[in-house]
Amino acid sequence: MNDTYSVASFYHFANWNDAHENVATISDEAQLNNIYGTILIAKEGINGTVAGEKIAINNFINYIKNYSIFSTLQVKYSISNVNPFKRMKVRFKKEIVALKQDKVDTINGRGSLVSPEDWNHLIEDEDTLVLDTRNVYEHRIGSFKNAKKVKTNSFREFPQWVENNLTNKDKKIAMYCTGGIRCEKASAFLKNNGFNEVYQLDGGILNYIEKIDKNNSLWDGECFVFDDRVSLDSKLKPGKHLLCYACRTPITFEDTQKDDYTKGVSCHNCISKLTKQKKDKFTERQRQVDIASKQGLKHIGQKIKKKHE
Repeated sequence: MNDTYSVASFYHFANWNDAHENVATISDEAQLNNIYGTILIAKEGINGTVAGEKIAINNFINYIKNYSIFSTLQVKYSISNVNPFKRMKVRFKKEIVALKQDKVDTINGRGSLVSPEDWNHLIEDEDTLVLDTRNVYEHRIGSFKNAKKVKTNSFREFPQWVENNLTNKDKKIAMYCTGGIRCEKASAFLKNNGFNEVYQLDGGILNYIEKIDKNNSLWDGECFVFDDRVSLDSKLKPGKHLLCYACRTPITFEDTQKDDYTKGVSCHNCISKLTKQKKDKFTERQRQVDIASKQGLKHIGQKIKKKHE
């Protein structure tokens, strides 16, 4: 049987003061449905990506939607021929996406949502500043045409980037990210700091790829995702990119043929920053991975059991 995993990505900002009390129950529900992935919950809402059998994913999403504050939860689905996660993690955090800024009102103060169908018209307007709020290694493999790339290595660096680069608070700004959560918080940050005309792509790149025909698309490249699929193509299927497990950045097969590349240890992006201590650590880790692989085991996590086989 060819295993196919349904992958669900979701987030929702809400006032959830007792969020910490729900970690165990959500974790138990995920395990009951034999689901793997990562879910972050905080007083500001929920953010997660999970994978499993389609029926199990549907059951779990319905469970989350039974919380009254998440009844309108929007979910983006994709598929994978392999399990893209090694374990299930449910964590309580201060933020569901870390900006490290106090009093960012994501409930009432976010930018205006723009549907994928209206996005092209907005970003083709020469008066619009299009901002890719993702990290450098993400927009390296794909972006919207004419987008200005925010040169950050972490979303927490975004406020400083704004301070250094955005001075005209009357400029029309259109923002996007992978699934919408970062640009939603970033747009709220801008609005809270006096920027007047701020828009965000509803559902992010993933929603745009799903809704807009490739012939009409202004998206160029693949979309980086934070799981073992690494990237998604124009059909929301796993793309051509691999991951350097040393620096966690996307690389191509051609990159693995370079002298700078050692599996699990280094690539051309990180070899110049590699200390002897890190090299030894990564080499030993890869040795353990190779041993586990030869024994038919996974170095981390266990295989998902198919409930309905």
